[in-house]
Amino acid sequence: MSSFFTTPASQKKRKRDDALTAQSSAKKKKSFQGVVHSKSTNQKSTKAARDESISGSGTEDDDTPRRVNDDEVPSSESEDGDETGAERRLRLAEQYLENIKGETETVGFDAEDIDRDLIAERLKEDAAATKGRLYRHIASGLDFSAALRTLFRADTQTTTSVAVCPPYAYTVSKDITLIKWEIPTPINSPPQKKKKATTKPPPPARRRPIKLLYTRGNKNETRNPKYQHHTASILTVAASSDGKYVATGGADKRLIIWSADDLKPLRIFTQHRDAVTSLAFRRGTNQLYSSSKDRTIKTWSLDELGYMETLFGHQDEVVDIAALSLERCVSVGARDRTARLWKVVEESQLVFRGGGTSEKRKMNTKETLVNGETTSSRTFYAEGSIDRVAMIDEETFVTGSDNGSISLWSLHKKKPVFTVPLAHGLDPALKPEEASAEEVPNPKVPGEPQPRWITALATVPYSDLILSGSWDGRVRGWKISEDKKRIEEVGVLGQTRIEDVREKEGKIQEEESISVRGVINDIEIFERGDRGKDGLCVVVATGKEHRMGRWKTLQGKNGACVFEVPNRQAAEPAATGVKLAGVDGSEIQSKT
Repeated sequence: MSSFFTTPASQKKRKRDDALTAQSSAKKKKSFQGVVHSKSTNQKSTKAARDESISGSGTEDDDTPRRVNDDEVPSSESEDGDETGAERRLRLAEQYLENIKGETETVGFDAEDIDRDLIAERLKEDAAATKGRLYRHIASGLDFSAALRTLFRADTQTTTSVAVCPPYAYTVSKDITLIKWEIPTPINSPPQKKKKATTKPPPPARRRPIKLLYTRGNKNETRNPKYQHHTASILTVAASSDGKYVATGGADKRLIIWSADDLKPLRIFTQHRDAVTSLAFRRGTNQLYSSSKDRTIKTWSLDELGYMETLFGHQDEVVDIAALSLERCVSVGARDRTARLWKVVEESQLVFRGGGTSEKRKMNTKETLVNGETTSSRTFYAEGSIDRVAMIDEETFVTGSDNGSISLWSLHKKKPVFTVPLAHGLDPALKPEEASAEEVPNPKVPGEPQPRWITALATVPYSDLILSGSWDGRVRGWKISEDKKRIEEVGVLGQTRIEDVREKEGKIQEEESISVRGVINDIEIFERGDRGKDGLCVVVATGKEHRMGRWKTLQGKNGACVFEVPNRQAAEPAATGVKLAGVDGSEIQSKT
């Protein structure tokens, strides 16, 4: 008995009608020819449109307006489908050049601008910015002596940190406060109608920042895990570049994310096991890096308000961290005397070791100072702790130490490329009654002057400008040489004189006038105008005490200070030079 399973395979096939087969094949052939014809037509039209865009649209009548209906606009899907990769790159390049031409035409040309070739210069700058290389030299064009100073403060204790997202600034202090300020633009006040003739000058424009929002924690809520604020001193603050988030870290081991609009807490992280000492956002993103006294660095994603990973390696508490555009950061580990660059994607780190002594160099070389002394009569101070770090570009960064030195580092060298010793001078020696615990101290045992620590360090990313601070009352400006191998002093904010404490004949000579009183705990910088054409705005956090402790108490005010640094005028005479000696034997050029 035959069945389907026993029937041969040749008999299982169904026979199709010959007429139906011929009809279906004819339809397929016709449709295939139509597809080939439409595709070739689209390619010809695309090529013609491209040639027309390159050669220009001179045949069209520019004076006659043309109205396009919605039905006439081709769909973007069909254009993207017919456009090849080479055609797309050509179209984007033409569009980019047209945008740059439009920007330069709005500004206007003159002979000098044409000779400089603005479009080529802009392309080079964009390429350098993408690669993360230093490409702007702005330090020499700033007039530090003409900087305008404005103090602002609230009724708080020592200001520990400041963050800037123009035109707003955020300050935190030891009494658990977070304040949002608005920094006014330094423009002239509008003309006023004069009712009567008067000799009084018009009132100046407002320069003092305006207090917008204020929030304060409570130290009595330490045991309340549901409390939505800090319960101990706030040590650091950071603001995202898009102006949406503000992050704060404190001695209560908490990292709190706030809404920048109303300072409402969005999320509280408690993963750190000790005080959060520093915060840094990756430029252009909402990725956050946090450092802590628990010797770890943690990364966070604020888009998801979640924790990402932890980085281990430091042998002491991590006191400062910095980051730029790439997914990497640089941290310093206080008394382990190392700076570490973390490559987050590659899951690797580069270790840069400091803490070297200058005893051998002191014996083998003789460096001439301004007053004619040599290093044989000068005391060198060993580096005990690296406290501050700031990135210049993706391959270069600077650090500040407790011996008053500022060091320049490169990824291609494990030791500092250049070091500026005693960048902020020396403190006078202690009096006998202050240095001794005896009731009748011996006046014949003099104390020794001690270097001032580098308590604040900031840079303008991808440029040659560095700003540093200590408790000497001055914010000093430095620049990096074009070969990135030297640091040169360029001035002091708000002062025409830059001479500082010098050792001469065993005495300390100090300048009388100062620009900032107290300890400079933090510095933030942002540029005014397009690429800084209107100067810089520098915001400085000051206080009577250091942000991490009470080792030193100075006379001053708890608050902050704003410096508006203008660009140097072209007609200004050239500055005279004062040369100081660097650790590596080369000279430091400073301008007065």
